Amino acid sequence: MDAAPRKLGPDIATVAALLGDPARANMLTALLAGQALTAGELAREAGVTAQTASSHLARLTTGGLVIPKAQGRHRYFALSGDDVAAVLEGLMGLADRAGHRRARPGPKEPALRQARVCYDHLAGDLGVALLDALVAQGRIREAPDGALTLTLEGERFVTGLGVDPAAFAGSRRPVCKACLDWSVRRSHLAGALGAALLERLYALGWAKRISGTRVVSFSADGLARFRAAFGIA
Repeated sequence: MDAAPRKLGPDIATVAALLGDPARANMLTALLAGQALTAGELAREAGVTAQTASSHLARLTTGGLVIPKAQGRHRYFALSGDDVAAVLEGLMGLADRAGHRRARPGPKEPALRQARVCYDHLAGDLGVALLDALVAQGRIREAPDGALTLTLEGERFVTGLGVDPAAFAGSRRPVCKACLDWSVRRSHLAGALGAALLERLYALGWAKRISGTRVVSFSADGLARFRAAFGIA
């Protein structure tokens, strides 16, 4: 019998195996907030012992999904990139569509669906509305293949908001990137621009992160200003 042909290219089975364990999946979901967490904090998120968490984190680090960060005597862990966050969001959307939901959704779920942080950019209903508005107004151009480009009009617009497009020059990270939103099942804005806009919303005082969660909470005035600035009905 002839030997099976050798398959070349990325090995998705390895990544899928890392994501497929419930404890590791809970750890990665906790890191979607964009904050680096300690092994102890991730152990609590996963509901496992410190020793088990250490083993899981070693596998995730070796697999390239998380990176350790040392600060003084403490060691923190973070997602290795926004592409990991995009995969996790996509899997959440698939799980939700296929009916694989948590048995007891947390009380914050409606707030998570409205606005949350996805790694370092705005997701949820308001994140999708933001991208829709920028595309409709010609400030971001969407190619047939889904690629996004910040237009000259877009550069002028974000400059007016206090975001300097020149800061993106030379970065290996895309300026604009579509990230599939698990709750809306459409794309929100990721990339360097998505991150910069969320930081600007915080700086303007329109929104803030709710401590210990991924929820991005807008004040009533901040939400009104956000909608007016981006032309969101």
